[in-house]
Amino acid sequence: MRQLSDLNLENLTVTVDADGIAVVTLNRAAKRNALDEATVEELIDVFSTMPRSGVRACVLRAEGTHFCAGLDLVEHWKADRSASDFMHVCLRWHEAFNKMEYGGVPVIAALKGAVVGGGLELASAAHIRVADQSTYFGLPEGQRGLFTGGGATIRVADLIGKARMIDMMLAGRLYRGQEAVDVGLAQYLVDDSEAKAMELARAAAQNPPLSNFAICSAISHMQNMSALDAAYAESVVAGVVNTQEAAKERLRAFADGSAARIKPVEA
Repeated sequence: MRQLSDLNLENLTVTVDADGIAVVTLNRAAKRNALDEATVEELIDVFSTMPRSGVRACVLRAEGTHFCAGLDLVEHWKADRSASDFMHVCLRWHEAFNKMEYGGVPVIAALKGAVVGGGLELASAAHIRVADQSTYFGLPEGQRGLFTGGGATIRVADLIGKARMIDMMLAGRLYRGQEAVDVGLAQYLVDDSEAKAMELARAAAQNPPLSNFAICSAISHMQNMSALDAAYAESVVAGVVNTQEAAKERLRAFADGSAARIKPVEA
């Protein structure tokens, strides 16, 4: 079985620590980590391999001062693609982001600087997004004569609603700071997004892998179903997950009172 260490990567770097926490780094800082075809193919390789490589959680981060400026517009302009060519480029973006969202490994995105266009599509495929004070979100496709092609109409519209997404595309509206959290573009706003993302990854890694797999794949699948089908699927998944061997000791600890109680941290 192929491991992450077997992959030949140029635009991404991947490390995995002793606790099974993977750190995937976008490594095109000179291009503001814009996504060219090669980088998208590497994302597919990494997130296709990750679920079967023993990784328990993943932090997605970037070198430089920006998370991701989206589609590599210089490559796109030079390629002079046909409609058919670009359709297939978009399908590879969908493949990469679907591998992230549905792969079953928790992916926490540590955001900074630009998270725009395809960079926002990439971030929206993560399960948790952590922004810092420098982070700003945008969909400038309208101003560039373009349209989203990597899933924004699916994921970004789901996060913030179609009206806000249309506003971002038509008028070039940017979101940042608490407002970005309030509308749903990120779940956390902190001073150090990478430190917080690693904290969240370590917390998620303590859960049984099967529970994480269900949380990070089944919920997305069920959102694509009718209510009746989702109810059936949820029951099946709960039947499998809630009777797993890994849960029995945790349930015993709850039953005998030795488990930690769920309560707010005192201020």
